Amino acid sequence: MPPPGAKPLPPGAPESGPAKFGAFGGVFTPSILTIFGVIMFMRAGYVVGQAGIAAALMILVLSKSITLFTGFSISAIATNTEVKSGGAYFLISRTLGPEFGGAIGLALYTAQALSVPFYVLGFTEALVKSLHPWFPFLTAEFLARPLPYAGTYFAAINFVVLFGLFVVTFVGAHWAIKTQYLIMAVLVLAILAFLGGLGLRFDPAMLRANMGSGYTDGSNFWIIFAIYFPAATGIMAGVNMSGNLKNPTRAIPLGTIMAVLLGALVYGAQIVLMGGAVSREQLIARPYTTLMEVARFHTPFMPLGLGLLVAAGVICATLSSGLGSFLGAPRILQALAQDKLLTPFSPFAKLSRSGEPRRALILTFVLSAGVLYYARNGGSGGALNAIASIITMLFLCTYGITNLAAFVESFGRNPSFRPRFRLFHWSIALLGAIGCAFAAFLIDAAYAFAAVVVVALLFFYVRKFVLKTSFGDARRGFYYSRIRENLFKLQQLPVHPKNWRPTILVLSGNPNTRLALVKYASWLGSGRGMVTIASVLVGDFHARNTDRIQALKNLQEFINGNKLLAFPQVLVTPDFDTGLSHLLQTAGAGPLRPNLILWGWSDDPNRSLQTVKNLRTAHALQMSQIIVRSAGIPSPKQRKRRIDIWWRGKHNGSLLVILAYLISLNPEWTGCRIRVLRVVKDEHALIPAHAELDALMEIARIPNAKIEIVVSADPFPDILRRTSDQATVILLGFGIPEDNDAPLFQKWFSSMLKDMPTTLLVHSTGEADVTS
Repeated sequence: MPPPGAKPLPPGAPESGPAKFGAFGGVFTPSILTIFGVIMFMRAGYVVGQAGIAAALMILVLSKSITLFTGFSISAIATNTEVKSGGAYFLISRTLGPEFGGAIGLALYTAQALSVPFYVLGFTEALVKSLHPWFPFLTAEFLARPLPYAGTYFAAINFVVLFGLFVVTFVGAHWAIKTQYLIMAVLVLAILAFLGGLGLRFDPAMLRANMGSGYTDGSNFWIIFAIYFPAATGIMAGVNMSGNLKNPTRAIPLGTIMAVLLGALVYGAQIVLMGGAVSREQLIARPYTTLMEVARFHTPFMPLGLGLLVAAGVICATLSSGLGSFLGAPRILQALAQDKLLTPFSPFAKLSRSGEPRRALILTFVLSAGVLYYARNGGSGGALNAIASIITMLFLCTYGITNLAAFVESFGRNPSFRPRFRLFHWSIALLGAIGCAFAAFLIDAAYAFAAVVVVALLFFYVRKFVLKTSFGDARRGFYYSRIRENLFKLQQLPVHPKNWRPTILVLSGNPNTRLALVKYASWLGSGRGMVTIASVLVGDFHARNTDRIQALKNLQEFINGNKLLAFPQVLVTPDFDTGLSHLLQTAGAGPLRPNLILWGWSDDPNRSLQTVKNLRTAHALQMSQIIVRSAGIPSPKQRKRRIDIWWRGKHNGSLLVILAYLISLNPEWTGCRIRVLRVVKDEHALIPAHAELDALMEIARIPNAKIEIVVSADPFPDILRRTSDQATVILLGFGIPEDNDAPLFQKWFSSMLKDMPTTLLVHSTGEADVTS
């Protein structure tokens, strides 16, 4: 029974929640144990010997800067939102959206899960290498002896260690953290032992001798940087415990930053003391055994003294990393499954009664056992090394995208981004992201590229199959900020025909009954302009607001159903023509106001005068106009399409050619013919007219346009009928008549275009110039 005042548990929720930890136990301990890994014992001496003290310290600063910046980014995001289980996946998905979150979540889970067997292998190798001086029978030949079921003695040790880690983690995070406390105690003693021994041997002369670099075997600064960089990683081990923290908002920043700073301090002390106590040659040749030799009080009379403690330290370093991965990986998968981003993983969303992701833990154990079984005979070392490189790259991808998430939130000036962590600026996140990309390609360009490909494939997989999520993200705010800034910049730039793009307002009414109008607008937009599909409802706003909402919804469904790139707009007005005038005056935002309007043709003689007035209103607002006289849209099966442009002067002609070109860019119009037609009354005008259009089309750069001069003194309607009756669409210019000529204007075009193909009647403001 819950205590008084407590909320009842929802159906299916665990009766008791997971163990809760503070900054030290939940974040600092897993992070610092991963940071103090095998690099400290196995490769740090080699790095100092090759690069020298000064360059090694520079490598340390560069490496730690990347993780420190990432730590700042993590802290900013974590203090800006309620943090739940899932660690980096949760933070990224709630910032950059489900696609990035799902891709990085699955990649991070894979990296963490595959890290377990690699740390187990590292543990076993370190154990054997460390114990061999005291137990000489532990030779490579002995460990390679066949053993039923396991493969070899070496493989048997791997399986036993893996099962031990699994049991500790399966019991619960509480016991795993307690085990890590014990491991950390041994690791701290080992570090104190070798640092104390180095301090006793410290020689200023040796320090000066090792200050500069002494690269051998083709090494250089960046190669050594690549070797040393993994010593700076490990901060995600604590972040992945987010669901088991008492106060994630406080614990994640405090534990992460303290782990990074302490790691930098200890590694810095190790570099200086090693460089001042051991010769360069010894550091390069025997970096690990050197630490055992210099361990304080290690003498021939104390073979099991503090030298063995250093051996225990390297063993604990690998063991703690494996335990940290065993803790983190299932929590990432459980959070991913809980968000229902990837259906196959849905069963792993369930928690145990104690709040542990045991199903995900079992899957992690099975994957780890499979990798160890694959490597049981030691014949797959190359494949394992390849996977190890991918793991490193996936971690760097996670760091980089975490920085990107913080950058998007901050640089986008999202009003909801108000982190409590004050030591943050978007430039820090940007530097962290750049640093991660730089480090990844520096360490191994091939595997960095492979990791990017893997993450990209996961991104598109999630985008394709994830239709709906229950959480928001920061992308909208980022896009809004960029659009706002660019709109103000666009406002300051002068308008020039060279930069003309169609910003189209379509008066569609019910688009299902005027599909040709909308379809031609979409073709004219052609991925280079913007289209707004508008509908006008007549009536009182309050009385018809429900209709307005439904009409807007219908427009959006029509746009989505026809895969159009367009925006819907619905206006309610007491009078159609007055409302239309208001729509024309107010449509758009800032510099993105419609410069091209599409009307449908009306044969109603009672509307002729008002139609002309509406045309004149649009012209006064500097809008070019297209009146669509529809005969339907071409069948998708119709491959041989033809666009006929009737050239009757450059004023409207320039826009006619541009519009024809825009239509031809669409996939449905691939391979269409464009005819530019001009009428002359006699043969004497044929050659000059052809030459004039040839020169014009050369400047216009319309490759598939063909010029045809029609010699005839017949009335234009007759010429049009016999020349363009087989066209797919006709483009024809028009001038806006006076009010008293409105009936004649309507009658003339209605008669001329009767039973003709779809015709676009075009009136240009002159803003578009085909020769620009």
